[in-house]
Amino acid sequence: MSSSKNITATTEKSSLSRYLPIVVIVAIVGLVYKMGWLDFLSFESLIKNKETLTGFVSGNFITALLLYALLYMTVTALSLPAGTIVTLTGGFLFGGLFGGLATVIGATLGAIIIFKIAQSSFGDSLVSKAGPWVEKMRDGFKEDAMNYMLFLRLVPIFPFWLVNIAPALLSVRTSTYAIGTFFGIIPGTLAFSYVGAGMSSTIDAQAVTYNACIAKMGEASEKCGVSLNPGDFVNKNLIIAFVLLGLLAIIPIIIKKIKQRNTPVA
Repeated sequence: MSSSKNITATTEKSSLSRYLPIVVIVAIVGLVYKMGWLDFLSFESLIKNKETLTGFVSGNFITALLLYALLYMTVTALSLPAGTIVTLTGGFLFGGLFGGLATVIGATLGAIIIFKIAQSSFGDSLVSKAGPWVEKMRDGFKEDAMNYMLFLRLVPIFPFWLVNIAPALLSVRTSTYAIGTFFGIIPGTLAFSYVGAGMSSTIDAQAVTYNACIAKMGEASEKCGVSLNPGDFVNKNLIIAFVLLGLLAIIPIIIKKIKQRNTPVA
């Protein structure tokens, strides 16, 4: 009887430790929203604190770059909807190359964290409950995991947080996931980072307008806002370029499938 109780207690403890990371992530995300900390990751916050931020970066470039990479890792690990604006801000503060590289490193580390948490918390147990179609998808994904990872990372039509978690449920190896993520996000990240690096005149113009509104409105300054959003920097040509890059990644898979279909069964 005591043996049965011990097994039950051990099972419950194992389940608790298994889901604890997810619970912690959810709790932190809830706190971020409740405290309004997500507002700091906005163009309005950037414009308000532009002089302070650029001054700190100018005097502490390496430290600022490391803190930025840590911030991006946190944003990614928590799956916060601020990736585009933080990437643009990184390019604005550090330049296209350094901002882009710091973003790639931070995003990759954050993606690995949430990948490992999803893998340990759900993994096979969720797949076994989802049905045979998921098993079939997992088998196909395992066969060409790197090409699929590159495709998912290169084509920005899938939410970044979803691509961070889905491979964990499809038994993708951590090394494949990390390599596919690192190299797959480089084109898009550098593109947005260089766009951010060219935002100086736009940010300056917005700052002038915003400060003028503050001076004019006085006590009613809360009505002053910033007429910028990440979508202003995404255009059709940029999306097409990413889609074409993604198609290059799955060409080997398509060729392989065609060969398999045309190969006569012995």
